[in-house]
Amino acid sequence: MLSRDELVDLFEGLAGLPYGGEAVDQRTHALQAAAHAVAAGADDELVLAAAFHDVGRARPVAERHRGMPHELAGAAYARDHLTARSAWAIEQHVAAKRYLVAVDPAYHDTLSPVSVRSLRVQGGPMSREEVATFESHPWSGDAISLRLWDDLAKDPQGPVLPMDDLIAAYERVMR
Repeated sequence: MLSRDELVDLFEGLAGLPYGGEAVDQRTHALQAAAHAVAAGADDELVLAAAFHDVGRARPVAERHRGMPHELAGAAYARDHLTARSAWAIEQHVAAKRYLVAVDPAYHDTLSPVSVRSLRVQGGPMSREEVATFESHPWSGDAISLRLWDDLAKDPQGPVLPMDDLIAAYERVMR
């Protein structure tokens, strides 16, 4: 289990770290995604997945998992420090974007320009076979929810989850 100080240090390390040309930094993006999860009534495991979904971009995590896409590095980190469900949602949040583009053509129009560019690199819309496989997983809805909170978490004026609330959610889940 991570200590309170380790959690704070991890998220403070995201402050000022660019988020691929978006208007927020990695810390704001993470805590904003978590705030959207809370507002949607998500349970603590999903709130943690939302907060940690891009942790693969944090310097210590990225260095430990060099060469891995951020969602895989983040999932590896989450398997060590969160639950299997949280780790799976983190690992699949990019796939969820590909899924949503494949099943809902209007979703593409909601993506930021940065997200549209990354979609191309990430493989574009899923194939029918990939859609069927994704939909068959019992936690696919969690990854879709996480993806939607991720998309909303790019507003410099948007809500952020206070660190004390994130720490409390972490402690409840990890007990």
